[in-house]
Amino acid sequence: MNIQKSHSITSPANVLLATVLCFIMSIQLSFAQDNIIEFEQDIASLNSVKPRDFATIDSIFKTYSRDSTKMKTLIKTSKNISYAEGENYGLNALGAIYRNISHYEKSIETHKKANELANKTNNLEFKIISLNNIGVAYRRMDLVKPALDFHTKALDFARSVENPSQTTFYNIAVSQNSIGNIYLILEQYELALKQFEKSLEIEKQADNKLGLAINYQNIGYAYEAQGDLENALSNYKLSLEFNEQIDSNLGRVICYNSIGQVYIKQKKHIDAKIIIEKALEKALKINDQFYIASSYINLGWVQKEMDELIASEEHLKKGLKIAKQYSLNLSIVEADKRLSELYNKTNDYQSALRHYKESVEVEKTINNDRNLRYVNDVIIQYENEAKNNEIKALASENQIVKSKLERNKKVFWYSMLILAIIVGVLVALYRNRQLSQEKQILTLEQDMLRSQMNPHFIFNSLNSIKLYIINNEKENAVYYLNKFSKLIRKILVASSEKENSLEDELDTMKLYMNIENIRFSNEIDFEINVDDNINAASIKLPSLILQPFLENALWHGLSSKKEDKKIELHVYRIEEDFVLISIKDNGIGRVKAEKINRDKLIKRKSVGIAITKARLANFSKDYTSDYHIEIEDLYDNSQTAIGTNVIVKIPTRSNIMRTA
Repeated sequence: MNIQKSHSITSPANVLLATVLCFIMSIQLSFAQDNIIEFEQDIASLNSVKPRDFATIDSIFKTYSRDSTKMKTLIKTSKNISYAEGENYGLNALGAIYRNISHYEKSIETHKKANELANKTNNLEFKIISLNNIGVAYRRMDLVKPALDFHTKALDFARSVENPSQTTFYNIAVSQNSIGNIYLILEQYELALKQFEKSLEIEKQADNKLGLAINYQNIGYAYEAQGDLENALSNYKLSLEFNEQIDSNLGRVICYNSIGQVYIKQKKHIDAKIIIEKALEKALKINDQFYIASSYINLGWVQKEMDELIASEEHLKKGLKIAKQYSLNLSIVEADKRLSELYNKTNDYQSALRHYKESVEVEKTINNDRNLRYVNDVIIQYENEAKNNEIKALASENQIVKSKLERNKKVFWYSMLILAIIVGVLVALYRNRQLSQEKQILTLEQDMLRSQMNPHFIFNSLNSIKLYIINNEKENAVYYLNKFSKLIRKILVASSEKENSLEDELDTMKLYMNIENIRFSNEIDFEINVDDNINAASIKLPSLILQPFLENALWHGLSSKKEDKKIELHVYRIEEDFVLISIKDNGIGRVKAEKINRDKLIKRKSVGIAITKARLANFSKDYTSDYHIEIEDLYDNSQTAIGTNVIVKIPTRSNIMRTA
């Protein structure tokens, strides 16, 4: 046996293999030595050349930009010879390296050093680059508000340049791409797509394949969020093509994961598993913890769907551990949700509940960090260039106000003192006067107002009216603006009243449906029928009580239907002590609507029905009978869903009448 072994080692085939390996190693060693010599020559030439613009520096050092050792050498050398631009380039490249291995805090610190240096040297180009880099790092940490702050600063500076360089022009695309991502968070997918298309146009002009890959990936995400999986898959594959052309392993990982998720939703579990395993393999090679966590979570997800439950649990836990280690909040939420589903499947309900609760808590934190109202204000500011002039005018006006306040300081403080006394007296009277039931009613009315004054509804309504103005449809614009103002006035008046007449309520619902119908291209056939034996002016009910039911009919019943959209509101009486209000739609039915909502990545949340029930319960205390809500699923003869009918029974005989 020893002889055979010895013979095997010295066989011609093994000798040839050893020779080939030695030859390859010598070539690699020679290439590495050549690379080091070339880098040293480039560094040595800095003292005499010292290019100032980013593009020239990038053309020299781009091949070394992913080597942290070389970038640290560039930073040190540039600092020694007082070459700020070289130091700035090195700091930004080093920050990107830290970001790509999920060292986000270190990345932000490094990019901020670059920004400080750019401020000292007043180099606008490097200032824009460093601000955008800081924004990207914050976005990877799911901290949208600071991310948006830095991206909008970068956009401000970039727009202020009269003749922007190619680098500055490219950074405008980066900022617009980021604003598109913010629109995704706000669930404004069409607006997000417009931003990505703008960014895409710039990338096409510059023939920047990396930028094209990023934008096609984001466009795919917007389509996926709307449930359009075919368009999403098409754009993900386009993104993958560009990532293949630039040989980006990071880009491949992102695309593989996205394509895998679409395959899971399309029930192509084997295809999904294969491509996600490829994503995990490459993520481990590049050591990007963000995408390592995502790949483990996606792999665990598809294994759960394939009933490979032990492997699924192992990979989901790995993903969760990495996500917690690097504070990747979105990945924590995703991992916890998938683990909750897994444990629910294995009847381990205690573990399922624990992971579900953790996902909810972390998701609340993310939503707080995002501060969507703040984000929306900033987006509007940067979408409308005229806002810049308005801000300057407001700043000037503010300065005048400050001057007046200085001249009238005594009057101001006396006024504040009187106001404080008045507020104190009012607060004291309020606390003494309020009972616990009144507090409960007040809370419900405030919740009701917030649900009616939904910022998405107001924002989208004004956007629709703005579109009529842009398209020079003046009559439509004036008509709908008049309707919108009447609706807002009615909502504000109703919010201060405990009860309203049925007649006023029906008028308000007509206005509401007129406004909402703009966004449905006036496709909704809305009809109100009141039986002859009903005196709508004399019947009382809580104000704005019907709006949540109409909203549900619109957004859950009819929004996913293509044509023949109808809602009928019928008021009638069967019993003496009640009036019945039926809201019937011919939509897709509750079962299908719930499935569509469940499949959406970002779900439409509403608490309107819960508030309505609580308000009706308080209202019914003054009547001999309690309210009742009945929801009926409508089916045809073949048991196909043909809509939903909601019947609300409002009591009409008060306690005072019974006592009399």
